[in-house]
Amino acid sequence: MTSDGLSRPKLAWPDLAGAKAGVWGLGREGAASLRKLRSLGVEPVLVDDSPPDESTFGAPVLPTHGPGLAALARCDVVVKTPGISRYSGETAELRAAGVRLAGGLGLWLAEMASLSALGRVVAVTGTKGKSTTSSVLGHLLAGLGKRVLVGGNIGVAPYDPPVVAAGPAPDYWVIEVSSYQATDLPVSPPVVAVTALHPDHLPWHGGVEQYYRDKLSACSQPGADLTIANGDSDLLRERFPLLGPRVEWVSEADDPDATWMDALGLPGGHNRRNALIARECLRALGIAGADDDEAMRKAAVGYEGLPSRLTTIGEADSVTFVDDSLSTNVLPTLAALDAFPGQRVALIVGGQDRGIDYADLAAGVAGRPDPTLVLTLPDSGPRISSEFNAVAAGLRSPAFAGVTDCPDLASAVATAFRWARGDGGGVVLLSPAAPSFGHFRDYRDRAEAFAAAMRACAAVPGA
Repeated sequence: MTSDGLSRPKLAWPDLAGAKAGVWGLGREGAASLRKLRSLGVEPVLVDDSPPDESTFGAPVLPTHGPGLAALARCDVVVKTPGISRYSGETAELRAAGVRLAGGLGLWLAEMASLSALGRVVAVTGTKGKSTTSSVLGHLLAGLGKRVLVGGNIGVAPYDPPVVAAGPAPDYWVIEVSSYQATDLPVSPPVVAVTALHPDHLPWHGGVEQYYRDKLSACSQPGADLTIANGDSDLLRERFPLLGPRVEWVSEADDPDATWMDALGLPGGHNRRNALIARECLRALGIAGADDDEAMRKAAVGYEGLPSRLTTIGEADSVTFVDDSLSTNVLPTLAALDAFPGQRVALIVGGQDRGIDYADLAAGVAGRPDPTLVLTLPDSGPRISSEFNAVAAGLRSPAFAGVTDCPDLASAVATAFRWARGDGGGVVLLSPAAPSFGHFRDYRDRAEAFAAAMRACAAVPGA
């Protein structure tokens, strides 16, 4: 059965040759889908909520709210960008018109299934940790002598013609899958890793339980066999029936004597667990060397952490500035804070308000035994402050220095810097537990603004 409740053959990219197709949403993945369709000899209808100039794609781009939706309704198949919710009124309207909706990643996985190649694909999902785990897994595969492509929600679309033509075919593909992408997958690879589960993207999914079901659907589509899951997550253990035919639990405390992952240079116990999950994926794939600690240590050497993921970007007046702009949820922010035990930390949080519950953040941060100041940013900042005042009042440790709403990132960094210099210096940590949209182009733009604010602090003596 498909997502619209109809029994139909699973669509793969080759099936779209000769079809009347549309591309809905022309971001990074949409542009890759356009290139793929053109390689199949298809010139699709192009539709976007904010149409770019025609010269960008060599064809007119219609606005969704206007002629665009009507043009899509005349298509056989529409390849939509993951950011367009399957639960929106527009998608319902297209399905009612008989249009088949697909995602580029789902079309690729269906093609891999038709080629009997799904066994060389690993899908990695989770509310937090999926990007780090994907990049670590890709690095380890390469270190163990395999050609590997890391893509999906992180990096490149594996079906994008320039990517396919760039070199020899990979031996393995590591594909990060977002909750948005998961809803468009008609099949799953045999091995799926789930790094964490926590409420997120609630407006898109229409509620927390639907988010959980959508996120974990990647574990149980046809082809799924083994889910390697975060055993420290109560939310995941409670949803064991959603995790597919077989489950292997991995916890931070597993294999306590192993030190091979130290060569990765990743801070925090959560990253230790991410590395252990990556290793279990290697074992599930039958990769030679996965059971050899020395081979794993050598494979781990040279790993470069992801930008804006617990990345130290500089120091000024004994204060260390750490960019964790990729943390857009409560769980990664708490994990980031745990990476600095015994240190004075000024934590900057807030951004686009997706309606998630910040009570766990308030309780976790306010109860920290080390000096901690919280600076909040619009739009979710005032609601985060309210959570601290309402939930954490009875949980605050004597070291908690309070919460302050700030009008923008620059003022938050300046305030954090002045406070963090006390008692011999500390850490200014940008780990926002919220997306950047509405105030920045993306997390990279937010990270650049954070770095600029750090430089401003360093340039003013006694600031």
